[in-house]
Amino acid sequence: MAEETKKSVAVAATEEVVVTDVRVAEKSTEKEAPPQPEAECEVEKAEQPAAEEVVEENKITESASYKEESNKVDDLIDPQKKALDEFKELIREALNKHEFTAPPPPPPAAKEEEKKPEEKKEEETKPEEKKEDEPKPEEKKEEVESKPEEKKEPCEAPSGVPLPPEPEAPVEKKEEEKPTPLAVAEPSESVVEKIEAAVEEIKETIVHEVPPPAAEECPAAPAEEAAQETAPPPPPPPEEVSIWGIPLLADERSDVILLKFLRARDFKVKEAFSMLKSVVAWRKEFKIDEFLEEEYIGEGLEKVVYMHGVDKEGHPVCYNAYGEFQDKGLYNNTFADSEKRAKFLRWRIQFLERSIRKLDFSPEGVCTIVQVNDLKNSPGLFLFKKELRQATNQALQLLQDNYPEFVAKQVFINVPWWYVAYNRMISPFFTERTKSKFVFAGLTKTAETIFKYIAPEQVPVQYGGLSRDGEQEFTTADPAVEEFIKPASKHTIELPITEGCTLVWEVRVVGWDVSCGAEFVPSGEGGYTWIVQKSRKIGQSDEPIHSCSFKSGEPGKIVLTLDNQTSKKKKLIYRSKIKSSD
Repeated sequence: MAEETKKSVAVAATEEVVVTDVRVAEKSTEKEAPPQPEAECEVEKAEQPAAEEVVEENKITESASYKEESNKVDDLIDPQKKALDEFKELIREALNKHEFTAPPPPPPAAKEEEKKPEEKKEEETKPEEKKEDEPKPEEKKEEVESKPEEKKEPCEAPSGVPLPPEPEAPVEKKEEEKPTPLAVAEPSESVVEKIEAAVEEIKETIVHEVPPPAAEECPAAPAEEAAQETAPPPPPPPEEVSIWGIPLLADERSDVILLKFLRARDFKVKEAFSMLKSVVAWRKEFKIDEFLEEEYIGEGLEKVVYMHGVDKEGHPVCYNAYGEFQDKGLYNNTFADSEKRAKFLRWRIQFLERSIRKLDFSPEGVCTIVQVNDLKNSPGLFLFKKELRQATNQALQLLQDNYPEFVAKQVFINVPWWYVAYNRMISPFFTERTKSKFVFAGLTKTAETIFKYIAPEQVPVQYGGLSRDGEQEFTTADPAVEEFIKPASKHTIELPITEGCTLVWEVRVVGWDVSCGAEFVPSGEGGYTWIVQKSRKIGQSDEPIHSCSFKSGEPGKIVLTLDNQTSKKKKLIYRSKIKSSD
């Protein structure tokens, strides 16, 4: 038995050596095949799809206009539908396993460091264990020698195994053999009766001590209790994760959000799933839902970033006027130190979150925003203002990483000459798909470019539109008409008017330097023409919108005459409506 225990110790020692040999072998294989070629292969594999993406996205940039994709599942092509189904299945499994709320696993380097000290402890303690195991063979001998004797006693049967009826027969024979010599010595009948009574008592005691049913029930009771104690608890219900106020996998609105992540990763399901988990984790770390209801934290920034109107497709329009930071007080209050820059970033995220909550995430709804970035009065602002550049780049990176596909169009207006260099500097922060949505317009093409995407009645007055703050005769619901005035020519507009009403109109020429006059011409013969407004030249420093009204006592028309004596084509915007006279 001692030899067997020594062999077992030797086997354990050899097993430990095998474990260390495996690790050494792994190290040796790493030496034979260094990881650098593998990394190069991975880079090559990662670069190949990137090249394909560039080719596909270049096609988008070369197209005349970027059209936003449909969010209806029926409009998707088969590979995209399959990717969406796979994406939803991954999310469903993650929700069942509570992976969105589970803490992140420790890095692999930390695991290896934890294993190494444990292995060292095992190697240090094993010699001591061997020394302690040396005297154990003698103990095992005693146990082995005692075991045959114990087997004779029926009460020490193995737990959970009922005693067979065969051992009872030899026990009865031995008990019957004992009174035989007594019967020879004392053949009296009384002695024989006593012996038989004693044998019966012994049988009864044996039967009561080791009954077969009792042997089954005694060990089974603790086993059942242990099974009840070790029974796994019922699995928890799937966790609920909401993003932008919409629960994941709740309805078709959730599909619209999932399509944003898939499109941001070119319908690569695993990459989209990784991005989704990262966004959920960032939102919890940043405590988005908590500070969403906080009071206004961007004092003085309401002129820098604000929402105003919608574009021709119904997208809300967000204006970013960076020229406002020429105000030194506002600049210092926003970017003077890291704490103020962090507050600005927090306000920017809060502003965007509130804007997103107003979107309609139904498949037929509008779930993206148009950004208009005004660079007027900001020469060299981004190049030489280090604090603003850092805060802007950080904000852009956060928006790109955590708000996928929320921008339908990025329109840059009043772009100065230096912006070409700045654009090259920030372009690495954007994907080709994002850059395909960029539109640039110089100082002289700003209004014309904006009007391609946003109707004039929706454009603020400072950008060439008709929309003004406060109570006005017209609202954004009143559509405007766009026309051009040729160089060195006169242009007329006729507005019909009926009897007993008042006609109201407003006119704007982008850049003005144009003379404007109005007169009323009656429909009946023999009527007199009324001069409503004498012709006068309106300069760029005058009011940008020219408004007037006329109350008519007879039917006729208002004729507006605009005289452009410059050598440049002018953009004309006007609208009118009739008000009933009381």
